[in-house]
Amino acid sequence: MPSYHSRKRFGQHFLIDPDTINAILRSISPSKKDIVVEIGPGRGAITTALAADAGHLHAIELDRDLVKKLKYQYRDNLTVSIHEADALSFDYSTLGDGIRIVGNLPYNISTPLLFHLLKFRDYIIDMHFMLQKEVVDRMVATPGTKAYGRLGIMLGCHLNIDSLFNVDKSAFDPPPNVTSAVVQLSPLPPNTFDIQDDVLLSKIVVSAFMKRRKTIRNSLRDVVEAADLEAVNIDSGLRPEQISILKYIELSNHLASRFG
Repeated sequence: MPSYHSRKRFGQHFLIDPDTINAILRSISPSKKDIVVEIGPGRGAITTALAADAGHLHAIELDRDLVKKLKYQYRDNLTVSIHEADALSFDYSTLGDGIRIVGNLPYNISTPLLFHLLKFRDYIIDMHFMLQKEVVDRMVATPGTKAYGRLGIMLGCHLNIDSLFNVDKSAFDPPPNVTSAVVQLSPLPPNTFDIQDDVLLSKIVVSAFMKRRKTIRNSLRDVVEAADLEAVNIDSGLRPEQISILKYIELSNHLASRFG
């Protein structure tokens, strides 16, 4: 594929380091039984290998110039489909019941894209993403740590999350200003958590962490009553980052039952 310069408005940082590319491919380990979806193939650092090893590859790219090049490159390959689309609004349910998603995600859309993908978790086997290390740290953070917050809680309700390895900024062209990390996410088994109202749960978690330095009693003063915290055995003197995912779910379910 001819040389292509990154575009700042797309947040493009193209992966160029062979060792990192090989490490990602080993982590994914695609096979002919797999339907693989690559978000943002860019210059195609891992696309060629995915196209060769997967049963079918769907590549989703927003940059029309890259789409043109990719369509030309794979014009005779019936097992590769190129979609000119915005990954943030794409309907992933149209690609099959058991898809594997991979991508070097632009940092400026990574969080909203992760929440968008949650809507399609019933169709997903697993996901492997390159993300800003700080984001991955928040995704895998445990209660009581500074990084623990809304992102890790809301993803952790539905996904198992493993940070695989870090990637130095020199692995990209142009190099970003931050260190990256590769993370693996896979949907939790059905009914791992009984969540009665996802919207209510999100509201509680967002409200709690908007005032994370306050106690949970004060941060949720406008959302719950002290009796609600007592009903699910949450110490009202704890701070939001000290409360587990399960306890947030129990509080949400308690409120859903009370309001319902």
